[in-house]
Amino acid sequence: QKWDPLGISDLGSDETIAWFRHAEVKHGRVAMAAFVGWWAVGAGLRFPGELATGLDFSSIPSKGIEAWDAVPGIGKVQMLLFAGLLEFHDELFFSRRGEGGHYLRGGVPGKNMVPGLFDPLGLSSKKTPEQLARGRDVEIKNGRLAMIGFAGLWAEASISGSVPFQPDC
Repeated sequence: QKWDPLGISDLGSDETIAWFRHAEVKHGRVAMAAFVGWWAVGAGLRFPGELATGLDFSSIPSKGIEAWDAVPGIGKVQMLLFAGLLEFHDELFFSRRGEGGHYLRGGVPGKNMVPGLFDPLGLSSKKTPEQLARGRDVEIKNGRLAMIGFAGLWAEASISGSVPFQPDC
């Protein structure tokens, strides 16, 4: 049984649904990282050293959008290129090493093929298939919540007072 009031899952084939699920997992992972990053910067946590020549991590503002704006343009480009490299690597190796093949051809949507990125200690190798399936469900739900949370942080930072009970961020 599925909850799909807009009928989006009827728009395409099984491959379309797998692509939607894979995109949802990846966007959820990015949102979880973004939410934690926004919170960490707002809480005053900083790396030691310099972000760029002449720009210490400690000098970055503690508000999310202001912190992002403080990053030099070349730093933003490096982050986007790194993310693109991960995506390219993931897609390239999914077709070669994915269990059951590529996620569009029966493989597991959301499975990361970059070695050591999400499970560097190999903890998932000791889990049963049922535990892995539950972990994927939990990750999807946490990712959905993080997408809503990050959207709330962004909205409050963009339009002060737009999110009730949200402190200035």
